[in-house]
Amino acid sequence: MRKLTDKDIAEMIGTDFTPDDNETRKRVRGELQLSRRIPKLAHVPSHVTLDLHMHTIEQAWGEIMEIAQSGTKEAKIITGASGILKIKFQDWVHDSVLSPYIVSCNPINNGSFAVKFRKI
Repeated sequence: MRKLTDKDIAEMIGTDFTPDDNETRKRVRGELQLSRRIPKLAHVPSHVTLDLHMHTIEQAWGEIMEIAQSGTKEAKIITGASGILKIKFQDWVHDSVLSPYIVSCNPINNGSFAVKFRKI
């Protein structure tokens, strides 16, 4: 997020603005309530763990896509050692709308994967 300059403040209040010192700048910014006008960005974790045990295919797909689109950089995805989700997940990684979000996907063990995502 870029910092507001004196010129930005002058444009917002519609008059020439020449602050004398830091105290004047702080007072003007306080009066304009800039901290309330600038929305705060939501915190996106850099790493998450997703356990897909007891999920349907649709639920698993939805949660994986949510992580991929959230800005999270890395995830540990637990599919389980056997079952349809392990197979489906590997298919999604290589050939679906999920694949452009994935930088790498490496097996951790027989039922877990370390996934790195890219921002799109």
